[in-house]
Amino acid sequence: MTGMTTSVRGAARRRYVAGFVAIGIGLALCLARAAAGTLVPAPSLDPVPQDDRSQTAVVAGGCFWGIQAVFQLVTGVTRVVAGYSGGAKDTAAYETVSTGRTGHAESVQITFDPHQVSYGRILQIYFSVAHDPTELNRQEPDVGTQYRSAIFYANDDQKRVAQSYVAQLTRAGVYPRPIVTKLDPLVGFYPAEAYHQDYAVRHPMDPYIALYDLPKVDNLKRLFPDLYREVPVTVMAATNSNK
Repeated sequence: MTGMTTSVRGAARRRYVAGFVAIGIGLALCLARAAAGTLVPAPSLDPVPQDDRSQTAVVAGGCFWGIQAVFQLVTGVTRVVAGYSGGAKDTAAYETVSTGRTGHAESVQITFDPHQVSYGRILQIYFSVAHDPTELNRQEPDVGTQYRSAIFYANDDQKRVAQSYVAQLTRAGVYPRPIVTKLDPLVGFYPAEAYHQDYAVRHPMDPYIALYDLPKVDNLKRLFPDLYREVPVTVMAATNSNK
């Protein structure tokens, strides 16, 4: 049995078990929260880009399968890669990150056209439907620092927008509990293993995806109809088009 096969089965087994356990002990609460979503106000600080270059955003908030699934369906997004941020390059591997001792968070790198969807709007979706920013070091059944809520800003502009937005949402009191999202400089982003990419698109019947991630996609469609698109942009398609 190859190492990759072992990793694939390990990842699937962990999340299948997590999904079924959650069904037994907290299904009603999880589904109620997922069904509702929280449409938060758009950021008051969201500068207009001065050129036509694409931009990237790196965010974390639970299992990267779900966040990737959400942003793959956002108009103006051209690529969404699941990966790891916050730790060293030599520990950026699924089995190692899963120990919770690497400093990494399961993250996504979002490449987007800022004239179609701004960085501020990316963050609005992140705070509204992609995850719960009031959960400390966990999302749904996944627990550990690798599932923390975090924004990894790439430059001073992103830092200002993120800081201003968290302060704005805190003042507005849009959540019943304090926002715990960490804002950290982006030191590196390391793509996850191939079997993690486009996972929700390739495995829509996976119990974990159906329970925790498809409701996020439904909320995106319902709360952001102006930004939702039916066909996801996938890592697989982008890779094939570059061959």
